[in-house]
Amino acid sequence: MKPHHRIFFIQFAVALSVGAFLSRLPDIQLKFSLSEGELGLLLAIMSLGVLCGLTFSARLIERLGARTTAFVTVFGVTLFYALIPWMPSVSLAMPLFFVAGIFAGAFEINANIETDRHEALLGYRIMSRAHGMWSLGFCITALVAAGMRQAAVSIELHSFIVLVTVLIAGSIVFSGIENAPRRHDAHPGDVPLVAFPTIGLLPLCLIGAAPLLAEGASVDWSAIYMRDVFAVEPFVGGLSVAIFSSFIAIGRLGMDSVIDRFNPRPVAITLLGIAAIGLVLVATAAQPVVALAGFGLTGIGCSSVYPLAISAAARRTDRPASVSVAALGQTTFLVFFAGPPLLGFVAEHFGIRFSYWVVVPVIAAALLVTKALIAAPAPIAGQPEPVQPHG
Repeated sequence: MKPHHRIFFIQFAVALSVGAFLSRLPDIQLKFSLSEGELGLLLAIMSLGVLCGLTFSARLIERLGARTTAFVTVFGVTLFYALIPWMPSVSLAMPLFFVAGIFAGAFEINANIETDRHEALLGYRIMSRAHGMWSLGFCITALVAAGMRQAAVSIELHSFIVLVTVLIAGSIVFSGIENAPRRHDAHPGDVPLVAFPTIGLLPLCLIGAAPLLAEGASVDWSAIYMRDVFAVEPFVGGLSVAIFSSFIAIGRLGMDSVIDRFNPRPVAITLLGIAAIGLVLVATAAQPVVALAGFGLTGIGCSSVYPLAISAAARRTDRPASVSVAALGQTTFLVFFAGPPLLGFVAEHFGIRFSYWVVVPVIAAALLVTKALIAAPAPIAGQPEPVQPHG
């Protein structure tokens, strides 16, 4: 297995656990007897954990190295998601949401920094493909979850199966991870304890946040949307998550060469436009098939915009790459995890269809600042430096 393929698997493994959990949110809602707003509050607690992980873990990740961080974060996320369904009450589940979020935030920094450094070694873009592996894992686990829900497999058993799968596969793959060297044009300064966005980074934060808000609305609420609006069977409801994830995976896995040919900005403009069309289709759908088509278009539109923002942030030279990526991740993943809870409150008070309309203006705002994307890959000067030892 090539070194960067092991980094791809970090994304894939976390997606297996996150996708399985989010696909069973309707069951979590029923298990704890939650309204949409109360379920949104639990997701907001998880968002707070993600924010803490993104804010405070950059320095620790640099110290631990890619391999140790991969073991800790991926297994940590999977374990705590697997424990939540076993909790006897929602009050006992709340802390687990928070801790799972911390591991998810730290995972995000580690995976993106290592992907960017491998891009420098390879000389071509792989960031979109790395995130495509997340989407592929999410698609696979969403399809499995849809089948398990239809077959009335308990969420407790489902989560245990996912945990064992990730533990076994991750132990094999992660053991071969090696730290990639920093880019030669990287900022030489130390990593601060806390990472915050700068003014110059804010446009990239908006570009990254817009598709993640649409993604969060799709993966968190689509199954509930299909159930409440069209009263479909659980399998059909689960298909909404699977279709969105499959289309976002297809877009990401095939987009790197397109970006290298046409440059990031026109690609981002096109994709954001497609996402807006998909959201409008979902919000206005009169038939389930139209809504499913809308989720598919939204998936294509969301596919590579966030990876483009991450790459642009990692290539900034005003601060260490891990700080810029962590700062951008704070904003974007706060939107990804906190957006759906807010959309839950919108759905509870104005209807679940209107919650998809809310995302469209955010997509439009991102279109206005796409100039912040770097037009071409940063040049790679000199030869790669020796790989540093772990620790």
